[in-house]
Amino acid sequence: MSNSKVYHRVNINGCYPMNNFYLNAISPRLIQQKPSLSSHTKLIKRTRARQLKNSKGFTLIEVMVALTVIAIALASLIKAAGNHTNSAGYLKTKTLAHYVAMNEVTQLQIDKSWPDLGTTNKSSEMAGVEWFWTREVEKTGDESGNIRGLKFTVFLDEDRTRNLAQVQAFITNPAKKATRAATTNTNSSGSGSGK
Repeated sequence: MSNSKVYHRVNINGCYPMNNFYLNAISPRLIQQKPSLSSHTKLIKRTRARQLKNSKGFTLIEVMVALTVIAIALASLIKAAGNHTNSAGYLKTKTLAHYVAMNEVTQLQIDKSWPDLGTTNKSSEMAGVEWFWTREVEKTGDESGNIRGLKFTVFLDEDRTRNLAQVQAFITNPAKKATRAATTNTNSSGSGSGK
């Protein structure tokens, strides 16, 4: 009996039928021996190991490296966005300070005033903010003395520690300009009547 082999048939679901007579009568040579439970478990483990080895997943180290790269990229994007926001606010403030200085120069021209030489400290309001400015009036190299140089420096704080904008302009004496225009008109009308 030592050389005799026992054959069993496995049905489609992988289970062993209860009736050994049925198995031996229909197909006695399909399966040589009924496998033990431990060999069946080993077969399942080997199959699963082969499936895991052939799968295309990421290892834990690869996932951690990817997350590190993403974290560094996001941190630099957030820093760049913050810098852009700060720059936009600073540029808005500088632009408004420049407008304040230009408005003061324009107001002098509209009022046709002749500012005194020296330094004047005042403030103006624009865009709901009080702006502090310093006006310096100096003589120019004009021999007639009808042109003066203006320098407006605008600050956001009352102590005037950090300037935001500085505008230089030149203004002519409106009284001399009006006298010169009247003289020119008189001369041109007199020469026209003599013809």
